[in-house]
Amino acid sequence: MPDLVFTRRFSMGHRLIHGASESCALPHGHNEFVTVRLKPTAFAPLDGKGNMPVSFQKAKSTWHRFVDEKLDHALQLAEDDPLLAWFQTNEPARAARIVITPGDPTTELMVCLLMAKINAFLAAEGGVLWCSELSIQETPTNTVSFSGNPAEFIPAPRPPENCWWNRADMSISDTNSPVTFI
Repeated sequence: MPDLVFTRRFSMGHRLIHGASESCALPHGHNEFVTVRLKPTAFAPLDGKGNMPVSFQKAKSTWHRFVDEKLDHALQLAEDDPLLAWFQTNEPARAARIVITPGDPTTELMVCLLMAKINAFLAAEGGVLWCSELSIQETPTNTVSFSGNPAEFIPAPRPPENCWWNRADMSISDTNSPVTFI
């Protein structure tokens, strides 16, 4: 069965405070490209009529809306970043636009979180497709690609099924339903 592959561009800001590099500890941004590879969950020969398991439009609709409305121009911060508390206290409306991650929002972590998120969307839409690979091009020379089970790589909060990346909704944080990270 042919795979569906599509890419979406978004701009983001983040900072890494847990020692990756001193320059990354200052808030900065990237114009990123996220590419997903979707596979059918069951083999079916093309039918000679529609010749596709799901139309591109249906396959990418929810995902593109999530990228455009929630990731584009959002700030990505670790759940223990002091900037997060500052925004929640001083600019709560803007705090709602912050993607909150379990640890530094590295590109390596984001590919896992976003793969879990798109798979939650796809499962909620009938489970005809699943994301077998997701990559984020952070710069023209740096890309991180992931295939596999993202749950095996994401730092484990309890209970993980309640985390924003495992829910088929437009959430980018769990600030309304606190989650304890261990």
